Amino acid sequence: MDTRKNIYLFYVKDSSVEKKLVPFVQIAEENGFEIVKNSEDANIIISIGGDGAFLQAVRQTGFRQDCLYMGIKNDDEAGLYCDFDLNSFDEMVHIMMNEDLEVRRFPILNVSVNNDESQFNCLNELSIRSSIIKSFVLDVFIDHQFFETFRGDGLIVSTPTGSTGYNKSSNGAVMDPKLQGFQVTELASLNNNRYRTLGASFILSGDRTLRFEIIQDGNDYPIIGLDNEAYSIRNIKTLDMSLSKKHIKTIKLKNNTFWDRVKRTFL
Repeated sequence: MDTRKNIYLFYVKDSSVEKKLVPFVQIAEENGFEIVKNSEDANIIISIGGDGAFLQAVRQTGFRQDCLYMGIKNDDEAGLYCDFDLNSFDEMVHIMMNEDLEVRRFPILNVSVNNDESQFNCLNELSIRSSIIKSFVLDVFIDHQFFETFRGDGLIVSTPTGSTGYNKSSNGAVMDPKLQGFQVTELASLNNNRYRTLGASFILSGDRTLRFEIIQDGNDYPIIGLDNEAYSIRNIKTLDMSLSKKHIKTIKLKNNTFWDRVKRTFL
């Protein structure tokens, strides 16, 4: 662990948060770690503020493959990505120094817009929704084969770890992250004698590809959600998605599995 000595702290600048971090900085420096001001100089990137801050930390630092990400939350914040809270600094530093470190790997979703015109990564999910009060129509392809024509408010494509977020609130399944795959969930699909969709979430294996072709019927400027950021991209024609071979690496607490965190958060 001696090669991982530089820590970058990602948080919204706030005097109350900085005050709470003073003990951590002191403990870290006493144990040979250095707090750096530039994320590119860090071997460990730590977010403060729950799952939303963790997603922003990963996105704004470029989904780095050569460092560890960690999340610190307050007691009243959601923490499915965060194993630590503001009261566990001693434990955190001890684990960072432990040579028998356990690392959890989170899968990443690759997204390409308009045949590689723009490319993005997602840790949680991609969502595509109508920006006007009108049903949204798109053709769905799996491995380049036509699957269905969707009509409704939109679709969510989530990673296994992202399945507990927007996907779950839209009646999608919670997916074990040890399964290499991703999930597609409908938002208010239109099903009647004339229009028909699958009407249920479905899970694709990690070696599948997924493509959406937007029907140009006047509803041509949908809202694209990438994790907890929204983008309005003009004239979207196609979206291509696949599971990346890359992973975000985080430090894993023993006896705190994905299902332990799901139980603690929802049950």
